[in-house]
Amino acid sequence: MTIRNKAFIAGAWEHPTRLAPDKTTPQLHAECAAGVLADAGLSLTDVDGYFCAGDAPGFGGLSMIDYLGLQVRHVDSTDTGGSSYILHVSHAAQAIAAGHCSVALITLAGRPRSEPFRGMRMNAPETPFEHWVGATTHNSYGMCAARHMHEHGTTPEQLAWIKVAASTHAQHNEHAMLRDVVSVEDVLASPMISDPLRRLDCCVVSDGGGALLVVAPEIAKSLKRPLVAVRGAGEAVKGPRGGMNLDLTTSAAAVSGPAAFAEAGVSPADIQYASIYDSFTITVLIQLEDLGFCAKGAGGRFVADRNLISGVGALPFNTDGGGLCNSHPTNRGGITKVIEAVRQLRGEAHPAVQVPNCGLAVATGIGGALGQRHGAATLILERQ
Repeated sequence: MTIRNKAFIAGAWEHPTRLAPDKTTPQLHAECAAGVLADAGLSLTDVDGYFCAGDAPGFGGLSMIDYLGLQVRHVDSTDTGGSSYILHVSHAAQAIAAGHCSVALITLAGRPRSEPFRGMRMNAPETPFEHWVGATTHNSYGMCAARHMHEHGTTPEQLAWIKVAASTHAQHNEHAMLRDVVSVEDVLASPMISDPLRRLDCCVVSDGGGALLVVAPEIAKSLKRPLVAVRGAGEAVKGPRGGMNLDLTTSAAAVSGPAAFAEAGVSPADIQYASIYDSFTITVLIQLEDLGFCAKGAGGRFVADRNLISGVGALPFNTDGGGLCNSHPTNRGGITKVIEAVRQLRGEAHPAVQVPNCGLAVATGIGGALGQRHGAATLILERQ
């Protein structure tokens, strides 16, 4: 069964806060829910499906459904890290197409900046094999960047262009954490974090959150909002499999991306705007290759010389500033990728970065750790 045009994104809302010492995580979820319902023109009583992931407090969906006062007939708490919320749009579309619900609410919220998490999952099956070597998110991605440079000749300067593009866009976002435009030289002069990644190659840490509302076609057409259809989707999981699958320069987007494009019946050449998960600059480069925007190994040349800047380059990306400059709420940035894609398709992005007549967009994300095990989810969205 295809989900092509079987569901529409009727609401997309990002919490404006980046620091919330005076709010609880459930409160942030509730504020995101209220924001997205107002954006769509619907109410809590219209919601009959709820989707959340590991950021939801307490018993996850059970706690949040009760806290929000929802009456639902479908719930999904699939967790693939930061890619969960892109995947949730696909799952919501599947549930709607199957008749399990008609108005699906997806929320994300957290406070990692106000209340940092300093533990780790000690009961994870990989912990005895990896914890002792000091595996962290930063050195995992640094390892991928180093390997990409070794195999393909990618340079730190090329990676820096990704940050330059993000900062060029973030200057127009009043809520972005980092609004100063930076140069390639600024990125290369920032402190080393995990060779070859420097501080400005890394995303921000922010409180806040966001929400999406996926609805049945007949409901979408009754609302006074532009129609944004879910045209195609794909999902995948990739891990080292005991060392048998340890390709550090390829992500699971190499599977989720082609699946989404195939279902949508379009190609990367048709895409007018790209929301690409940007936990680190290398995350963007590898996904662009895996999605088919350029050949494997050609990502460095593809992102260089302002090619990702709206109004200048061939592929405008992350026009809100992305995780590199705007926000990375609760260390899970997938939902913001869909939100900005919806803004572009509605024509509601900032005028300085709005892609003219934007009709087709991709949103893709990585959850987990690129150099270890991770999930990927990809959406093709279309304005109708």
